[in-house]
Amino acid sequence: MAKSRSKVIVKGTVQGVNFRYYTQRQAIRYNISGWVWNLPDGSVAAVFEGEEQDVEAMVQWCRHGPPSAQVTELIVQPEEYQGEFSSFSIKF
Repeated sequence: MAKSRSKVIVKGTVQGVNFRYYTQRQAIRYNISGWVWNLPDGSVAAVFEGEEQDVEAMVQWCRHGPPSAQVTELIVQPEEYQGEFSSFSIKF
């Protein structure tokens, strides 16, 4: 199966609603490695690496996020797979 990597920026009401925690849970569910963190402008950034269909599932999940989030914009930047992560972490 093909490996894939995507970086996403999620905008809207995405901080203070456990977005990073739920993103990590979903990433573990889809066997995705990478990271997620809050940006100073109130948005959330993440990098997902894994099987192509699993990365796509994570990107689709980010379009709505957890129940308490209100996603208004999702910027997706496909990148070359690097295999640099061994797990999925929340960056602080």
